[in-house]
Amino acid sequence: MAVLDEADFIDRVLSDLLGQDYTGPMEVIVADGGSLDGTAEILEVWMARDNRLTVVPNSDRRQAHGLNLAAEKATGEILVRTDGHTTFAPDYVRASVEVLEETGGAVGGRMYPVGRTRFGRAVAAAMKSPLTMGPGRFHHSVTREEVDTVYLGAMRREQFKAIGGYRPFPSGTSEDADFYFRWRRDGRKVYVDPSIVSQYTPRDHPGALWHQYFCYGLGKAEMLWRNGVFPSWRPLAPLSLVLGLIVLTVAGLVTQVWVPLLVLAALWLLLLIWVAVRADEPAPGVLLAAAIMHLAYGVGELWGLIRGPGPAPPTDG
Repeated sequence: MAVLDEADFIDRVLSDLLGQDYTGPMEVIVADGGSLDGTAEILEVWMARDNRLTVVPNSDRRQAHGLNLAAEKATGEILVRTDGHTTFAPDYVRASVEVLEETGGAVGGRMYPVGRTRFGRAVAAAMKSPLTMGPGRFHHSVTREEVDTVYLGAMRREQFKAIGGYRPFPSGTSEDADFYFRWRRDGRKVYVDPSIVSQYTPRDHPGALWHQYFCYGLGKAEMLWRNGVFPSWRPLAPLSLVLGLIVLTVAGLVTQVWVPLLVLAALWLLLLIWVAVRADEPAPGVLLAAAIMHLAYGVGELWGLIRGPGPAPPTDG
């Protein structure tokens, strides 16, 4: 697990992980990127309480670099990636190991969002719709199936090292999608299994959500520059929306013909309304959250394509 300033969550996360029902030997490796909010002190308390916890410094502060440091420190045969913004079922590790041994590939569970504030709950409700997040199976699967990527994930340490671990990107995101892209490109398989249960805590504020999804979109553009292809066709949807809004706005200013822009905007609004009214949270918040995710992701992708590959991040070599 790589963390930075997770004082609000880290107690619960460590309680979940160190309380797992897995009966084999297990260690928890946390790479801390120099937290200043009390996370480091909480980690010290937990290390004194349980010798299965090890903390390594992550001076680079990037998540990919921290995860690689933690993997290098680990001594087990199997790596189970965790996250400082997620809570875990008591059998999370056991289920991950069992599914991994049954399939032989990389495995992970669904990304199941649960908000802790009013806006966070609206974000979680929006994330449950394929019209917001796309049809990626790690969001919606109800049975074990082969997929292109999973949330977090578990894999054998020797295979992780053979792939080269996680590659950092300037945006600080997309290391997981890139890892599983390279994993599958080398002939390996990825499986999602809903028996591997965790709960992800979404961002609590619109500004934080915008920044997160802008970086997600930027990361997908960085993947395109590095790999020559998107990991899937799904990132094209928000990019197309943003491009359509920009192009039709410019065309309207030039020609004074606004009908195409109004049609696109109306269709997008209808989609957002459909997501909002079908959610189990108040519709205005869900509509706002879905709109932010669509636009921020698309704007991030567009900026990433215009900007180019961006500055080369530090390597782990």
